[in-house]
Amino acid sequence: MSMKAPRGTVDILPQEAKKWQFVEDRLKDVCGRFHFDEIRTPLFEHTELFQRGVGDSTDIVQKEMYTFEDRGGRSLTLRPEGTASVARSFVENKMFGNPSQPVKLYYFAQMFRYERPQKGRMRQLNQFGVEVLGSADPAVDAEVIDLAMTCYQELGLTSLKLVINSLGDNESRTSHRQALVDHFSPHKDELCNDCQIRLDQNPLRILDCKVDRDHPAMQNAPSILDYLNEESRSYFDQVQNYLTRMGIEYEVDKNLVRGLDYYNHTAFEIMSEADGFGAIATLAGGGRYNGLIEELGGPSTPGIGFGMGMERLLMALDAESKEILIDDQLDCFVVAVGDEAEKEAVHLLHELRKDGIQADKDYQGRKMKAQFKAADRFKAKYVLILGEDEIQREIVNVKELETGEQLEVPLSQLVEKMHEMLLGGIENE
Repeated sequence: MSMKAPRGTVDILPQEAKKWQFVEDRLKDVCGRFHFDEIRTPLFEHTELFQRGVGDSTDIVQKEMYTFEDRGGRSLTLRPEGTASVARSFVENKMFGNPSQPVKLYYFAQMFRYERPQKGRMRQLNQFGVEVLGSADPAVDAEVIDLAMTCYQELGLTSLKLVINSLGDNESRTSHRQALVDHFSPHKDELCNDCQIRLDQNPLRILDCKVDRDHPAMQNAPSILDYLNEESRSYFDQVQNYLTRMGIEYEVDKNLVRGLDYYNHTAFEIMSEADGFGAIATLAGGGRYNGLIEELGGPSTPGIGFGMGMERLLMALDAESKEILIDDQLDCFVVAVGDEAEKEAVHLLHELRKDGIQADKDYQGRKMKAQFKAADRFKAKYVLILGEDEIQREIVNVKELETGEQLEVPLSQLVEKMHEMLLGGIENE
């Protein structure tokens, strides 16, 4: 029987994982500068959370969720997105009562969506996201967009396109909804089955359809921007003014709607325009979701956030030929020959590691020559040689592989000397 990873999942092997760690560290650093704190939520939630929080009419809820019953007969779902879980945690843990508002959070999380696997779209995906809960200030919208753009720019990406739109408040959306129904109803039989259902449930999502996007009715569909009331228009203008003040370039896309039901006011996407990136160009997307917290049983609390696909971020780095420099050198490798030397090597490794020095040894019983080859494979900076003679004299022969320089160091002084040599090299001793 052939055992392979399930369709739509991949293994992240050690060398690739180092790239992920590098990128994650950069994103965490940006979040720290923006004064965001990390949150970690469960891998699965009660199914109702996503039905209520994401929306029954969305593709995620209707087609893509991994849902199962536990032994108690409860319906549970592997999380398909991050915002609903963060919102649930915000309500359950009464974070709305924190004296410091708004609450600014970020997360790294695995998501699960049953969809057709393709490049940049997997069934198990990794997402970085941020949420700000507790402020309706348009400056917060601009800050969240700024954070997302800063993350990409800190990693060296330049072929980026930011598009924004306003979905308006409830009054504006109600007016726009009726206009969409009036516009698409004469063409209902020409639309795909999903859009025929959306026409009744959530006509705004017709504008996001990939099947009907070339239908002539799409080209002249009513724009939400023509139905914004004074308050919504003022809000959108303020967001744009803040982005302009920060020097962040953007385009307004009147057809940009987000695939989740909880969005209102600001919506945005960041795309890669790098050559060869592929058809799925969206790197991140998000927007404002005033009303979600109330839907989940909390007090009236405005919110905004975004989700960023980690796989697509790494694809964008490859597309722009941005090399991630990984320091995979080993500080030192212990070469031991003889039973007593082997015993001392185990002790040495313990002392070196305890003092912050990266160290390893051979565990295959290899001869000295083979151990040196292993040190080369690990790109060790130094080889610490222990044999019968060294044990009797209570010293270690330290060899710098790059220069070939060698030095005898008393066992009792090895840790201190290694720190000095890792900073300056043997030639400076």
